[in-house]
Amino acid sequence: MARKVLMMLIPASLLMGCSFNEAVGTVVAGVQVIHLGGKVMCQDCTKSYGEWTHGSQPIKGGKVSVTCKDDRSRIIYYASDESDEEGNFNMAVNKYINGKELQPKSCLVRLVSSPHLTCNIPTNFAGGITGVNLPVRPTVLYRDLVQYQLGTFFYTTPRCAKPAAGETHDSFDCDANNNY
Repeated sequence: MARKVLMMLIPASLLMGCSFNEAVGTVVAGVQVIHLGGKVMCQDCTKSYGEWTHGSQPIKGGKVSVTCKDDRSRIIYYASDESDEEGNFNMAVNKYINGKELQPKSCLVRLVSSPHLTCNIPTNFAGGITGVNLPVRPTVLYRDLVQYQLGTFFYTTPRCAKPAAGETHDSFDCDANNNY
């Protein structure tokens, strides 16, 4: 009786181990491409609070980049993508670069540029300026699809941008040699 139970537990534990690896996203046999997705939006601070928080507009053509490094912090992959009419971007990254397996946790996604005439100042909401590392677990893991869904990155208008430390915004240019 104990032998039967043991014979049933061994295959069950092996199956559980395989599904655990797939859930973590470390080993998924046959997957050659990792998909990254998210949104690029414009957030205008000149609107009322309700419009500001819920009324962001998608930016078509907002450029987002992904940079991946190896275990010695050397850049091994760089790509960029532009958002569509709804502000969505979707990048496909090869899982194997130069014969080595890419570690998704070593990839950083960030804002690059906005084609919008007035909404073109990147913000650090959701890590748009500093970048966001891919999470440990993928958002979607289905058959041979591995996708990481990132948050929404925001641009804002120059009026809403916080000036850098030490930066002045005078209407005239002062220099040290004036005689006033």
